[in-house]
Amino acid sequence: MSKKNIDKLTIFALGGVGEIGKNMYVVQYANDIVVIDCGLKFPEEDMLGIDIVIPDISYLTENRDKVRGIIITHGHEDHIGGLPYVLKHLNVPVYGTRLTLGLIETKLREANLLGETKRVVITSDSELKLGCMNATFFKTNHSIPDSVGVCLETPEGNVVHTGDFKFDQTPVNEQYADLHRMAAIGARGVLALLSDSTNAERPGYTGSERSVGTEIEEVFRKAKQRVIIATFASNIHRIQQVIDAAEVTRRKMTVIGRSMVNVVTIASELGYLRIPDGMLIEPEEVNKLAADRVVILSTGSQGEPMSALTRMARSTHRKVDILPGDTVIIAATPIPGNERYVGRTVDELMRIGAHVIYGPGSITGVHVSGHGSQEELKLMLNIMKPRYFIPIHGEYRMLRQHGMLAESVGIAKEDIFIIDNGDTVEVQDGAARKGSKVPAGNVLIDGLGVGDVGNIVLRDRKLLSQDGILVVVVTLSKQDGAILSGPDIISRGFVYVRESEGLLDEANRIVTNTLQRLMNENVNEWASLKTHVKDALGRFLYEQTRRRPMILPIIMEV
Repeated sequence: MSKKNIDKLTIFALGGVGEIGKNMYVVQYANDIVVIDCGLKFPEEDMLGIDIVIPDISYLTENRDKVRGIIITHGHEDHIGGLPYVLKHLNVPVYGTRLTLGLIETKLREANLLGETKRVVITSDSELKLGCMNATFFKTNHSIPDSVGVCLETPEGNVVHTGDFKFDQTPVNEQYADLHRMAAIGARGVLALLSDSTNAERPGYTGSERSVGTEIEEVFRKAKQRVIIATFASNIHRIQQVIDAAEVTRRKMTVIGRSMVNVVTIASELGYLRIPDGMLIEPEEVNKLAADRVVILSTGSQGEPMSALTRMARSTHRKVDILPGDTVIIAATPIPGNERYVGRTVDELMRIGAHVIYGPGSITGVHVSGHGSQEELKLMLNIMKPRYFIPIHGEYRMLRQHGMLAESVGIAKEDIFIIDNGDTVEVQDGAARKGSKVPAGNVLIDGLGVGDVGNIVLRDRKLLSQDGILVVVVTLSKQDGAILSGPDIISRGFVYVRESEGLLDEANRIVTNTLQRLMNENVNEWASLKTHVKDALGRFLYEQTRRRPMILPIIMEV
């Protein structure tokens, strides 16, 4: 049997399908693995106390000697945010464009990984040899400069990963999508296409970022007082248009919010932002200038509780207050799940008396998406003409819709693979099929702990948040098992002790009676004592209050 028949190409996602965020895709042939992107996502509402979520990389750590490198398509958090955690367990080279690596280096410096991580700058003209695979690149348009798609040449054929993209015919930085190179890749033949599905449900075309600049400038001209504009820190095209509008309307600009300050600093140092001399001022100088000569660029477009805009809206920001008559622009669409936070921030801004411009781009014109809509997704499919299609980067309904778009341009239904994280697509001798699963899931990060909070801890946190906790402390005699002190009952988040003395006295009696009955029956195993106390007390409290607090018996012997 020839070697070709033994080895197979395997494609799968460790994050980024069936969800928005934590993008991580893997292409493996024989003993060579190439990883594309390494993102994070923000926690869902039921992930109490969790800071961020990253992919489970146990498959990669088990096969670390096969991993040839991580290619990063662009510098957004959902594509680079997992690197400081992943590189601690997987010391492999990271490949990215100049701006992308600039943003990554800040993260690695904070994690003390800068010295030991090999970083390789690529351009759209680069060619990489990664084991038996070769990687080439093509420019794409997105809401951050220096975005690229990837073409991996494998022994089975070419695998193309689009990265995040749209087709913007009038890009702000005049970095046009490389349609000629994409067409050349399509003409050579594409075995499998992995394509961005974020806007697969949105008909038509996504508007040009340049149109936003016109709207922002118009708002600046009309504003009688200060303008506060919140957008994604990584949307460098948008930030450039804010700078341009400030220059035309002769306003000075201050930047507020740690991530915004970081990005503006890195992007201007690397030449991706053009800021006129003397335009930037410190936040402390804002109140010294006339109100119609100031623009404040801020984080907080998602209504995050600790962001600069939210703190300004609540008048808790140390340096800047929003005053009645100020204009606030929220130049972003809420990420699914954040609508409530954004709504709350808008309410608070309006209570102050600010004029707030927000809402879908079609209404206000101050935001357009960085992702292609249906006609652009079809265009990518028609340019690449893949043999097999794997929609990525989106929730399940988006992947499904993208699959239907692929059918509409002539790709057979059986050649479209809608996958979940961990599902593999195997290609052998040109034929693709669903393969076995690899481990995939969420690794939760809480403070300095990586993966130490799992389902059991989250379940406990949920219980504590719903009905609180009762701690029962009892000291028993080693000789005869008699109760020497207690039971003492401590309540947190269950009932207010001073108003519930009768209830807690009765709870005390039930614990005492239960323990005495067990002693009389010669039951003296601690596990059994604790279980009986929890059951008896739990029944009583539920009858009295219809609540089920967490009950924690602590039994000591002296």
